Amino acid sequence: MFTQDILSGQVALVTGGSRGIGSAIAMTLAAMGAKVGVNYNASRDEAEYVARVIIEAGGDAVTVQGNVSLDTEASDVVEKINQHWGQVDILVNNAGITRDKLLMRMSLEDWENVIDVDLKSAFLCTKYVMPQLIRRRNGRIINISSVVGIGGNPGQANYAAAKAGLIGFTKAVAREVASRNVTVNAVAPGFIDNGGMVEQLSDDSKDTILNRIPMGRFGSGEEVAELVAFLSTPNAGYITGQVFTIDGGLIA
Repeated sequence: MFTQDILSGQVALVTGGSRGIGSAIAMTLAAMGAKVGVNYNASRDEAEYVARVIIEAGGDAVTVQGNVSLDTEASDVVEKINQHWGQVDILVNNAGITRDKLLMRMSLEDWENVIDVDLKSAFLCTKYVMPQLIRRRNGRIINISSVVGIGGNPGQANYAAAKAGLIGFTKAVAREVASRNVTVNAVAPGFIDNGGMVEQLSDDSKDTILNRIPMGRFGSGEEVAELVAFLSTPNAGYITGQVFTIDGGLIA
């Protein structure tokens, strides 16, 4: 059973926390007692709104600007959280973009941008957070993948490769740090109402996809956030190296 303060004393860093699934995760972790660093790259107003909502609800949050796909900026983001609160206990690697095109029309820039933001940023942030988790012999890392990284999707070769890479990354790092009581898991959302992919679809495309989802509806960012929150708690201490799809049965 969750209590409102089950994450009290914990510090969470949510990359790409200003919008969509990321903002829902930040707010949910804060509601469970965590102090939350809301990372953003360009969406300053949205990030400040998320932090303000958390603070007005009695929580604790700060915004942290930085392009976490760049080495020095990812390091700086982690260091700013360390300076503000002294530690990071929960890392949610959520930063992500799409640059959808059929492969024959996809530029090298389209490929590299998505790989950098969706995959390299997780490597960098994990690398800079990991030493303190190992030292304290406690911590949670949750990587936000996608069902596209499991089943693929036309026009998303770059996104599918990045999200599939996150799954492999999750499983490898989980094995590296399991003996230090640090868990590493992946969450793979399907089509989420406030998750970006759905917003870009035409009405006809939405109808087609809904017909493929056994539950007959899109998910919500809050539903994804609840799963991430559970994996962040002590209740999930014996779960590591796993991939949790949350997709209404789409790829069951």
